[in-house]
Amino acid sequence: MTAPSFRTGVEDAEQALRALFPATPLQINEHLSAKYGARIFLKREDLTPVRSYKIRGAFNFMRKRIASGMTSGAFCCASAGNHAQGFAFACRFFGLKGRVFMPVTTPQQKIQKTKIFGGEAIEVELVGDYFDDCYAAAKAYAASGQAALVPPFDHEDIIEGQATVGHEIMAQLGDERADMLVLPVGGGGLASGVTRYVTESAEERPALRYAEPLGAPSLRVSLEERRLVKLAQLEGFVDGAAVAEIGAIPFQTLRHARPEQVILSPEGRLCGTMLEMLNIEGIVLEPAGALAIDALNDLGPEIAGKTVVLVVSGSNFDFERLPDVKERALRFDGLKKYLILRLAQRPGALRDFLGYLGPDDDVTRFEYLKKSARDFGSILIGIETKDPANFDTIFRRLDDSGTAYQDITDNRIMADLLI
Repeated sequence: MTAPSFRTGVEDAEQALRALFPATPLQINEHLSAKYGARIFLKREDLTPVRSYKIRGAFNFMRKRIASGMTSGAFCCASAGNHAQGFAFACRFFGLKGRVFMPVTTPQQKIQKTKIFGGEAIEVELVGDYFDDCYAAAKAYAASGQAALVPPFDHEDIIEGQATVGHEIMAQLGDERADMLVLPVGGGGLASGVTRYVTESAEERPALRYAEPLGAPSLRVSLEERRLVKLAQLEGFVDGAAVAEIGAIPFQTLRHARPEQVILSPEGRLCGTMLEMLNIEGIVLEPAGALAIDALNDLGPEIAGKTVVLVVSGSNFDFERLPDVKERALRFDGLKKYLILRLAQRPGALRDFLGYLGPDDDVTRFEYLKKSARDFGSILIGIETKDPANFDTIFRRLDDSGTAYQDITDNRIMADLLI
């Protein structure tokens, strides 16, 4: 018997998914459309039952294992986020037992959400401090024959499930043609699945762009090196897409892309995009969920007058992180800086410094770092302003006065130590 085509498999998976939830909306966004002079559509994967697209791949993997009889009646996975929640929801739907391995460091909010979605169908086991630890535990548990391991992205059935996003987009566009499709990339399951489906199905193929965090550019680096590369270091802020090595199977599809098709989003700028969508549109996005929208900053004139579809991949955001998001956005925009000052230990020295500030400059942090010095003292000070150019004035006044200072805003070691 001839194996079904990828396109047929995706369409079958999409039909099966309707037992869980209707197709997520494809919505034109008037704010972004006006801002960039284009027709900007958002594919709202943040509106699935688990607030991310991950449920698609987990459900499809489990559906096919059950249909083929290739399971002991139980499943397991390793995840600290969206994959765990999608997995848990699917376990409850099928009425089968599931075990989720999570790092001990997983926020309690994510653990509770996973338990809520899975109900009595799942158990959560906390193992190790990092994902690699719990992934090893999940693989060992599966190898013992107690459960079938549901991988997060590097499997054909997972990719097929994520590709249903592309099938829905094509159907929802109808007669309207998309000029460009922007896809977020972490492990590559969503990006490769949608890329493959659109490439094989669309008569007029849209241009494809991929969005990765600047601090975790596993696809971009692999394309530049023309081989699968594991990053030695990661910036983990965009936790839903901070993957050291893109999946081997997804890379087989994406390896034909040019490096310049991958847009790298600085984490600070991404935070500004999250705040913009929250404050203007009332849309809550996790950092990975904002990647495709943030890519518009780099696309600029390229998309003027065109129809662009952005996949919004998730909204599982812990609001305890909001102060950090605001802080990163301000620092990226040049509106907030941290300085170490060396001030004379004399009456009026601090008053003199405050005189260097303008009416739009605000002191948000003040801390003595060395209080026992006889002649000079060191001070950590945070300053927030309304215009980045105001810092030029502050620095000029400090230089003219002979005040010793150091800007540590972008000094990662110093900032992590003191701020």
